[in-house]
Amino acid sequence: MLNSLSIFEQAIRALPIDRPLTRQDLCVDSFLLQQDQGLSVYYSPIGEYINHSAKIVFIGITPGFEQMRIAYEEAADAFHHGATIEETSKIVKYSASFAGPMRRNLTMMLDELELNRLLKIPSTATLFHTDQELLHTTSILRHPVFYRDKNYTGHQPKIDRTPLLQHYAYEHFAAELNQLPHPVILVPFGRVVESTIRTLLHQGRIKKHTVLFGFPHPSGANGHRKRQFEENKDYLLKQLTSYFNI
Repeated sequence: MLNSLSIFEQAIRALPIDRPLTRQDLCVDSFLLQQDQGLSVYYSPIGEYINHSAKIVFIGITPGFEQMRIAYEEAADAFHHGATIEETSKIVKYSASFAGPMRRNLTMMLDELELNRLLKIPSTATLFHTDQELLHTTSILRHPVFYRDKNYTGHQPKIDRTPLLQHYAYEHFAAELNQLPHPVILVPFGRVVESTIRTLLHQGRIKKHTVLFGFPHPSGANGHRKRQFEENKDYLLKQLTSYFNI
């Protein structure tokens, strides 16, 4: 299948590499995929690489602007240094996915569940570096979605009431999951992602995997994260031990 990054390669090569990129650089017509009722969907190279050897999948709602910015900066830099389309796709995936405090919160919780021990790695933080072959990262809305120029949070408008968002969540996302090995561990970030996965499972659109239902959204903005984790910890451990047949 043609990597869409090749379609946008020249536009990415034209981006400045001597300063941080801004919305004025990226939220432009040349990267715009679709618009409808206040929603804008922009291309991002973060969603291109699919790891067919993954054992665990981290799933967000949609890349926010910060992840989008990092993805474009990494892609522009990789092209500048002579990387191929395929190499650039992989570099972008692991550099930009859930970058920042979210990644730190995520790996702290997973290490507390001892997923690193079950995977026989030092820490789940290494999934983004030396143990990349075990991890695939994605979002139910693969490309950055903005509602009235702000990061889309999954609440307004709701995915199941919006044909544009339904198309990405129920068609594109489902197709991506079905390219992965079976079974894997799916880690949904928050209730919106959980609900979408439940719908896809109920409709038979995706294969059955071990899903860590009840895993808190690792965003620093989730003030209930620690309480939710403690309340659901035993259930999360039960799901993991079932997957590893412990």
